Amino acid sequence: MKLRNLTFLLPLIFAGCTTVPNLVKNTGEKPILSGLDVLGRENYLKLKGKKVGLITNQTGVDQNLIQNVDLFLASPNVDLIAVMSPEHGFRGTVSAGEKIHSLIDRKTGIPYFSLYGKSKKPTKEMLQGIDVLVFDIQAIGVRSYTYISTLGLVMETAAENNIELVVLDRPNPLGGLRVEGNNLDPKYKSFIGMYPIPYVYGLTIGELALMINESNWLEPRPCHLTVIKMENWKRETLCMDMKMEWVPPSPHIPTPATPFYVVSTGILGELGVFSNGVGYTNPFHTIAAPWIDENEITVRMNELNLPGVVFRPVSYKPYYGPYEGKDVHGVQIHFLDRKKVNLISLQFYFLEIHQHIYPNKNPFQIASENQINMFDKALGTDEIRKIFSRRFKANDLNGLFFKDVNKFRESARKYYLYE
Repeated sequence: MKLRNLTFLLPLIFAGCTTVPNLVKNTGEKPILSGLDVLGRENYLKLKGKKVGLITNQTGVDQNLIQNVDLFLASPNVDLIAVMSPEHGFRGTVSAGEKIHSLIDRKTGIPYFSLYGKSKKPTKEMLQGIDVLVFDIQAIGVRSYTYISTLGLVMETAAENNIELVVLDRPNPLGGLRVEGNNLDPKYKSFIGMYPIPYVYGLTIGELALMINESNWLEPRPCHLTVIKMENWKRETLCMDMKMEWVPPSPHIPTPATPFYVVSTGILGELGVFSNGVGYTNPFHTIAAPWIDENEITVRMNELNLPGVVFRPVSYKPYYGPYEGKDVHGVQIHFLDRKKVNLISLQFYFLEIHQHIYPNKNPFQIASENQINMFDKALGTDEIRKIFSRRFKANDLNGLFFKDVNKFRESARKYYLYE
């Protein structure tokens, strides 16, 4: 694998831990400590005497926003010899789907390997000399987010090469109570959905790792896995309510509230027929297109009286993506009570109303074959599209969206690390 000299990852590396102010506020509440914080408090003794390969990106920071790479390099107990990064790259600046090159840091000689280039799985070259792999990436609690697929491939690699894997746990922005959607059909396994879990799975990244490892989902066998737990996190806790700074895990997840909107419009966005705000200032907050009358469709959506949500008419001109530079019109989603909303259904209620108003704008006829395939992969099945397109009635999907939820909750409970 050809490596390039690292020119853009600095100057954060070697910036020095003491140059970063203490961001932990004395609020009287116990701060939530990530797995990285807990590992650091214990002086990284879990890694002492081992050559470390770190899988991370810009989200791998401690409670004072110091990057894990800096912390590892500053610790006499950590021998960091390689860094690997998922989709969007080490700094999270690369657009979705763009390939990433591997690089070498000129100051340290440490290679920064891409897990979203020629290979999405660590290779023998990447693993050379490594005794332990450390995974430290913030996920968003959504099945179609590729970081959890990267986790699974790293786990497979660890098992195949008899290398220990340590997962540093981080919060699920959607909390640990919300479970929504159907389990993925193995026939639709892809990099945007590898495991038979619901679209919203209600587990932290560490809990999900345990489930993957102990459910016979890995080939050829489970890996030697250790999860470093968080402290003071509870299942009902949402990132937007926490006393923690938010580092966007990818370019279109700017706030800790964004994952709620991802569930609400992200699947629909795969069709490329509507703008869902990606390419504008509110990614995933809207559903719009040039032909829509924003006032009429907003009235019709609000007449549904869906629990916990209202819709506002919106018009805007996307900077990029579908309808770049063109005026689009539709609705913006506003949550009044997130606990009452069934997020995944919102986009299908929109399609129901849209089809009634614009029967000649059937999105499944407008979308390309590839876009429909991506829609099905995101849903983890083609059954939902086929059933829905018969009558365009969102309620026809209730059986599919809710049939796996209770069973999954029960099977997942044994992997809970938090109450």
